[in-house]
Amino acid sequence: MVVGEKQVALVTGASSGIGRATARAFAKAGYTTVLADVHEQEGSDAAAECTREGATCRFIQCDVSNETSVKSLMSEIVSSFGRLDAAFNNAGIEGAQAATAECATDNFDRVVGVNLRGVFFCMREELRQMVKQDGGGAIVNCSSVAGLVGFAGIPAYVASKHGVVGLTRNAALEYAQQKIRVNAVCPGAIETPMLERLMSGGVPRESVVATEPVGRLGTPEEIAAAVLWLCNPAASFVTGQALAVDGGWTAR
Repeated sequence: MVVGEKQVALVTGASSGIGRATARAFAKAGYTTVLADVHEQEGSDAAAECTREGATCRFIQCDVSNETSVKSLMSEIVSSFGRLDAAFNNAGIEGAQAATAECATDNFDRVVGVNLRGVFFCMREELRQMVKQDGGGAIVNCSSVAGLVGFAGIPAYVASKHGVVGLTRNAALEYAQQKIRVNAVCPGAIETPMLERLMSGGVPRESVVATEPVGRLGTPEEIAAAVLWLCNPAASFVTGQALAVDGGWTAR
């Protein structure tokens, strides 16, 4: 039996990068997969790509920083499919680079609004649905290695991703008795549009690769594999963890 058969998964920030790869992995595993993103055309294209894996896939436009939009997303999922078994709260932005003393208030608010408030809004609705289900569920939040250590020049991003780890651990304790597991993945340097923007801003690719003990960048598919494992019954004793998928970067 396919692990995801008759189960429903949600991926936010699903139009590109890690989110798109994870949605495709859920679909390939047999999950009915809901792709959510603020970008309608790219999200629809990603859903069509996932459908080719043979699973039921649907795109729903959503701005995770908007509470009403998130509530509407969950309402549509439940009305269409009746349940939610797995969720990957991945939507995020990097914001502008600047030292803490130079970080603009609107930049800080925007990054925290998407990366932290967005995860909170999504997780709150997911938990409310999952507590109604006999089988519980599994939630994975996308943090970052920047949620485990500091990175000079991106204070809003670092603060938001540390907050995601805190939310993850807190919810894991609160809902463990209700068969809901909550974990986070903390990607390192992954080949994504976000990393491309960073490198186009003056950070040489060679210098990024040089920081990786394994000598290469990671792929979105490698993060997707970690997310699927955390949502799998094989990880049934794993909750409240912030899993670094970073090529050994945080081991130093």
